[in-house]
Amino acid sequence: MKLFGGGKSDHPMADAKEARKILDAIPATDPFKAVEDLNHWLESVRSWENFKPEHRAQIVQMVDDATQTHLRKLQREYLSSARLTKSQENRLWAAIRESYRQSVIALATCIDYYATGQKGWEDLKQSMPLLTVRALRALAAQMKWQYLRYRPTDGPLWEMIAKIYALAENRKYAQAKVVAYPGLPGETSAEQELLKLLTLAASSPDSLLPVEIDLAERLIAHLAGSFKLAGSPQPDTVYCFDLANREPPVRLAHLPHRAPTLRYFSAAGAMSELEKLTQAVKSAKAVPSNLALGGSYEAEVVLDVLNHLALYWAPQPPERKAPRHRVKSRLAVTFGFDGVLAALDPSGEVPFDESKVESWIVENVSAGGFGASVPQIKGEALKIGCLLGLQPEGGTNWVVGVVRRFQRESPQQGTVGIQTLARTALPVQVKLQSAHMGTSADSETAILLNPLDSAAEAQLLLRTDILLEGQNLELQRNGQLHLLMPIGVKELGDDYELVRFRQMIRDTRE
Repeated sequence: MKLFGGGKSDHPMADAKEARKILDAIPATDPFKAVEDLNHWLESVRSWENFKPEHRAQIVQMVDDATQTHLRKLQREYLSSARLTKSQENRLWAAIRESYRQSVIALATCIDYYATGQKGWEDLKQSMPLLTVRALRALAAQMKWQYLRYRPTDGPLWEMIAKIYALAENRKYAQAKVVAYPGLPGETSAEQELLKLLTLAASSPDSLLPVEIDLAERLIAHLAGSFKLAGSPQPDTVYCFDLANREPPVRLAHLPHRAPTLRYFSAAGAMSELEKLTQAVKSAKAVPSNLALGGSYEAEVVLDVLNHLALYWAPQPPERKAPRHRVKSRLAVTFGFDGVLAALDPSGEVPFDESKVESWIVENVSAGGFGASVPQIKGEALKIGCLLGLQPEGGTNWVVGVVRRFQRESPQQGTVGIQTLARTALPVQVKLQSAHMGTSADSETAILLNPLDSAAEAQLLLRTDILLEGQNLELQRNGQLHLLMPIGVKELGDDYELVRFRQMIRDTRE
């Protein structure tokens, strides 16, 4: 494919009516097969030399239109199904990403004909705003699906975004309004599509769960009309993007140089709308019906994403709670509730399996956590929100932490940001107590974080779904009975809950 730089055909799609028949004949019952077939047609139309540019653009848009319904089905399955096997997840992800990749190539090929003034380029002039909007949307989607697997977005994608948008600016159609796809409400423009993808990139997607990344993208789309792009710094400018570079956007405070190719963007206009939306969700304890999020979500999930966006759109960047210091040391790591429990109590109910302990390299450390590189990612346990047991090299104590940031540098290697939850932790046995059933005779294993008998509050890690509404916990320790009354869930992972308790203590010693 080139990027900026005729005759009768016997192709099956040389006639638009025949092309429509072919597309209508693609079965809708198997979205995988449909997307695969449509990818084939996109590649075929893109590479056929005898098409006139206008006809190629027309057919590419027809195939692109036909792909959308099948893509929505695949994306919905990927994001909403909690029971996908790893092979199913990989198959879905690969099919969706490849479809967007093929769309980008086909649309960019059409744009390239116009940009380089090839024969028939004048006939593309009216189509350029729509072709550009769709190309930027497909590029944004391709990048989003990289984010969902915590893979870095590469330079060629950013370069293509910059070149396609720069052409739109130079030819004066960057702000031309179009309907991106039939049936979609509202109009958009190349500038608006650029702003959406830049804003998502600047919103730290590598510290969000996959479903939260999808929610962030939809919330950004909802607020897109309030974002601003300018050719010079403005009082409310937060980020900038270089149209002559291959890099993602950066905060203005980190700008290494000034150049005419820089574009400055701000979400300041959206901050008030974001705050109104946050207050509406808090007040109603539900998501407003006019907010299209592609599914039903708990208010707390949406609030978490709204608060995250507000943090990264604010004029001042998020500040670290403690300074980080560069170090180089090894770190032993275990995963999940059972992994942490086994490390804390090797002879307890969960056997300690040394073969499952990984060795990571600590890059920096602070009072609040670690930054580490993972030389070899094994399996799928590593993810945002994953509970970790951490033992620094040479130490005997296990620290409890949680993954806050994750980025793959390759399929086998990555970097993580870890928040420390506790410097000391203790496995304990607790009993459930309720007003109706009394105190259970059976006990459950929990992990007491930073144990301190004199504290007014206590924090416990529990396996998921152990503690039900209306229940308290009883804990016998050091000759004392601790009545633990839940205040709220502080953290929720795949296999654990971190719960805050108000602590009342009664001495039971004779």
